[in-house]
Amino acid sequence: MKKLEDQIGYTFKNKELLKKALTHTSYAYEHGVESNEKLEFLGDSILEFISSIYLYKNYSHLKEGEMTKVRATVVCEKSLYRIAKMHNFSDFLNLGNSERKSREEVRPAILADSVEAVIAAIYLDGGIEEASKFIIENLKEEIEKASHNVGQKDYKTVLQEKLQIHGDVNIQYVIVNEKGPDHDKTFEAEVKCNGKILATGEGKSKKTAEIEAARKALETIKQK
Repeated sequence: MKKLEDQIGYTFKNKELLKKALTHTSYAYEHGVESNEKLEFLGDSILEFISSIYLYKNYSHLKEGEMTKVRATVVCEKSLYRIAKMHNFSDFLNLGNSERKSREEVRPAILADSVEAVIAAIYLDGGIEEASKFIIENLKEEIEKASHNVGQKDYKTVLQEKLQIHGDVNIQYVIVNEKGPDHDKTFEAEVKCNGKILATGEGKSKKTAEIEAARKALETIKQK
């Protein structure tokens, strides 16, 4: 637990709260203990509350609808899964045998839920300021990125619209290469139109690699 506390930047006074936050229902059922489900419920509300306050105070130029879109972009399973992976939550989760034996890796949904549970545990142990500190430190970069893109069409959508202006075409995105260790991979993607390669792009996720490929393809089209 000390190792995880160092990872998340918070030391619990009540270690049982952290233990409960990392106890999946499959383990709780097999061992007759309480799972992290109720903490997850509380953490979900705290996460939305704190992210809303942060957006209100720091992104006052955004309209209400735009704030809602940014919050929805960052307060989601994908972002929470990223946080769990970054702090190696899978090394500390209490999972039942049924869950561990059925899969090689912990399911993203379980990891995402555990982050919400840990947020609630931090709140109950140290108060709203400590919970807020953890949330903002882990989400502020995602919020910043999302705030730049809000209200704009992404490159993949724009590319599709341009390529289909004269009728339907077959647009494909293919991951052609991966490099680097598991915790810091870089992906390379190709975008094709009717089998012809338009551009390639790199990114720290498959999605960002595809978006970068689309951006480069749009640049090529503009130059023609």
